[in-house]
Amino acid sequence: MAPSSAKLRYIIGAVSTLKRESHFVEILAYLAKRASKLQPNNMALATVEPFQIPREEPDVFIPPPNIITTPCDPWPRPYHLEDGLRKVYPYHFTYNTYCKQRWRGREILDIFATEFRDRPQEYYKDAIECGKVVINGQKVSSIHEVVKNGDVISHTLHRHEPPVTAQPIGIVHEDNDMIVINKPAGVPVHPAGRYNYNSVVEIMRAERGHGWNPLPCNRLDRLTSGVMFVGKHAKAAEKLSDQIMARTVKKEYIARVIGDFPEGNVICDQPVMQVSPKLGLNRARASGKDAKTIFKRLAYYPPAAVTNGAEPKGQDQRSEKERQRDSKMEWKGKEGYSIVRCLPLTGRTHQIRVHLQFLGHPISNDPIYCNQRVFGPSLAAGDALSDNDEDIISRLSKMGKSEAAEAMAYHDEMMEEYNKRKAEKMTGELCAVCDTPLYSDPGPQELGIYLHAKRYACQDGNWDYETPLPVWALPPPGMSGPATTTTETDPMALVDELGELELDKAKPKSNGTGDSLEQSKPLWVMPG
Repeated sequence: MAPSSAKLRYIIGAVSTLKRESHFVEILAYLAKRASKLQPNNMALATVEPFQIPREEPDVFIPPPNIITTPCDPWPRPYHLEDGLRKVYPYHFTYNTYCKQRWRGREILDIFATEFRDRPQEYYKDAIECGKVVINGQKVSSIHEVVKNGDVISHTLHRHEPPVTAQPIGIVHEDNDMIVINKPAGVPVHPAGRYNYNSVVEIMRAERGHGWNPLPCNRLDRLTSGVMFVGKHAKAAEKLSDQIMARTVKKEYIARVIGDFPEGNVICDQPVMQVSPKLGLNRARASGKDAKTIFKRLAYYPPAAVTNGAEPKGQDQRSEKERQRDSKMEWKGKEGYSIVRCLPLTGRTHQIRVHLQFLGHPISNDPIYCNQRVFGPSLAAGDALSDNDEDIISRLSKMGKSEAAEAMAYHDEMMEEYNKRKAEKMTGELCAVCDTPLYSDPGPQELGIYLHAKRYACQDGNWDYETPLPVWALPPPGMSGPATTTTETDPMALVDELGELELDKAKPKSNGTGDSLEQSKPLWVMPG
């Protein structure tokens, strides 16, 4: 006997009242199962077993691993100015980090010894044993403690920050949404590595109040000076950051390079590849990422002894040792220096510095790309195919530890030895509090390089911000030259003429035999 319509209406009504219950689906499935077993001749005698709604155990709160907090957040910041430098008194600080995937199953000392090379292994061994390094807020039993997924590693130490220039952060423009600054060379934008309070973000916070949160919209390398945008609130920062990422902002830099840079428009489209993220090393490589920069010379200044085409007066005063040294340095034949306007059409790391090195005119005081001890006598001019990256990395890693990290190119000869003595390196002394090896103060050439972000302009013409030429780009004493940029040397005009703010997506060049060229040439023509 089939269920009557009255029973069906009852079931449907009961189901409707249960729709608001959290276990509606389970109840409906249970009723359907029971109904499938009912036969027409015993429907009236069927019994229903008591229905038990499954109970779920309540969620149990699992507290996160314990972390160590820095004993204090000093305010005002522990700055002091000395000898033209902004210094930070040493202070205690705690680093906290979750276990990375590559650390899982490894011993704690092994992680510190291989991942953090700022200090010797003996220091980390002692820090673990005396409780300066802990896991989940607890002192570890031994240096062989194995780190697991989810662990929080805390390291409290006596922090020594390197000095930076005492030059103030210049204000180019300020409104309710944005501050346009002129960043001094040698100051990192964000706290990173050895730098914390000596960063643009923290210096501006110290000037405007502890609760003020600056939001940088573009990033300049620590050694680079020039135009930067700092948002006062998230919406303004996001809007400008999107413009920069979308390549709708034109950027112009000024560089001082060794030798007589060719006149006219010089376009370098050599791809750039990151060779060592740890050392910040990039090189021109055919297998790298697309990159393009337009260059245009603003001025050339010959050596002081050579003026108006005249020969140097007097005899060569160099010693025999100095003459032998200079004969092995190809860049020594590139006399004088040039001021060059640079317009990057892409935004690869160190793009301008790498392209100038490839063209044979590296930035005069670049401690990486104009360093003969790292790249050899040619300074890697025109080199996009060599396989000596490991040797380059090894030599570069020694810079600033056992020897001065100086640029081995154009120098004022009278200042060379002084700068070398002043260059930052380990002094051999230890901190009386924590036994940290101490560094000497950086020399003038280490506070920055001759690369300046001079101008940022919106492609649609809505805004345009520009700084004056830096001091090192002005004519030297006794010589005449441009004190400002000129329309005739504006590389942005070339971009407008070519109508290209994006990379040329053309296919690889052919040598006429059907084979692709291994190494592309810079698109330039030497004068004459």
